Amino acid sequence: MTKKLWGTRFSKSPSPLTEKFTSSISFDQRLAKYDILGSIAHVQMLGRQKIISAKDAKIIIKGLDSLLSELNHGKFKFDPKAEDIHSNIQQALFKKVGRVADKLHTARSRNDQIVLDVKMYLKDEINILIKLIAELQKTILRFAKDNQKIIIPGYTHLQVAQCVLLAHHLLAYIEGLERDKQRLFEAEKRLDRLPLGACALAGTGLAIDREFVRRRLGFRHLTENSIDTVSDRDYILEVLADLSILAVHLSRMAEDLILWSTKEFNFIDIDYTFCTGSSIMPHKKNPDVLELIRASVGKIQADFSSVLILMKGLPLSYNRDLQLDKPPLFDAIDTIKDILEVFIPLFKNITIKKETISAKLKDESLFSVDIVEYLIKKGVSYREAHDIVGRMVRDTLDKGKKISDLSETQLKAYSLKLGPDVKEILNAGKSVNLKKSFGSTNPRQVAQQLNKWMKKLK
Repeated sequence: MTKKLWGTRFSKSPSPLTEKFTSSISFDQRLAKYDILGSIAHVQMLGRQKIISAKDAKIIIKGLDSLLSELNHGKFKFDPKAEDIHSNIQQALFKKVGRVADKLHTARSRNDQIVLDVKMYLKDEINILIKLIAELQKTILRFAKDNQKIIIPGYTHLQVAQCVLLAHHLLAYIEGLERDKQRLFEAEKRLDRLPLGACALAGTGLAIDREFVRRRLGFRHLTENSIDTVSDRDYILEVLADLSILAVHLSRMAEDLILWSTKEFNFIDIDYTFCTGSSIMPHKKNPDVLELIRASVGKIQADFSSVLILMKGLPLSYNRDLQLDKPPLFDAIDTIKDILEVFIPLFKNITIKKETISAKLKDESLFSVDIVEYLIKKGVSYREAHDIVGRMVRDTLDKGKKISDLSETQLKAYSLKLGPDVKEILNAGKSVNLKKSFGSTNPRQVAQQLNKWMKKLK
């Protein structure tokens, strides 16, 4: 039986079923690097404070350095019978340096140790995620820049609405992703507090120096309440909430591309390398990668819900329930990274179907608002202008006719303010240029936004 860190007062060994059910080494082994790095800083502090001898501290640190080297080179052997990663590292250290390894756990509990490991892990992972999001933003931005003059029909309720620049639509993705980055950045700032020193829940009577450990491990601040330190997982919940929102954005982007790649829309072509075929229908080219991106949001939101429900009603301070916060956290981070890593090259290989899009822009319903605003500029009230254009649409477009085919006399029948010049605005280029408000799809404003993002993401 693997030696426990706590078993001395027990008169019986744990049941094999208990050991199997309570073990976390199968998933928390990914925290090994952080466990070792945290232990090195902790032992340096113990030696510096003369809580253990300088000689013992040196021996322990040398052993931990050796374990870290083994880990970095893929030679470290995880013990499947270890209760958790802390026990595994402790036992591996004991084999290297002997009984002096027993001094490693001085002034420390697994309760504050696991918080340290997870926070260090999250600091690294958030940095990776922010870089991946930025790379996706850059990819989308290049795609927008390359297709800056293309106009597409915009949609609300999945019904044709108004003309917009494709680049304007793509910039909407970039804006949302930027907020996702900022949320993760803010979450990282809030979790950047060293937990070591909280111990089990009450701190310690030994003369530790938490500030020294904080500096060694690169945390910005110290946690200030030992009970809160070991018992709350709001930093995990915040990251999972942020990932859930990011996943929703990625899923919506995927859905747009799926729709645009259908025969009904036919705006874009997804590269064959990111599609699959059908086992029965030879003609099929299915956007499976995008569909799985769309579906994966369910996994991430389930991970968030899992930890949220786990935390509900837990009394202070530490409870073993908290062991199960890590699998959903790891799953959500792995899933988001996989999505981002595949979305970047997928976006790079999208082809625009310019002729198809151009044909769609002949739908004159796209210009109804432009006609309303034409009338408003001539002194007609909004309500009256809306009613006028509504009657025109009912009498023409709804019956398969064109507004542009109306004679001057027919136009005047709807309003004396309507002149033949209204037909000049029934085209996509004029429509987007008519937009003047800040943040609109006006080509000049979109160009300015593209340049702004080029500088910002450089």
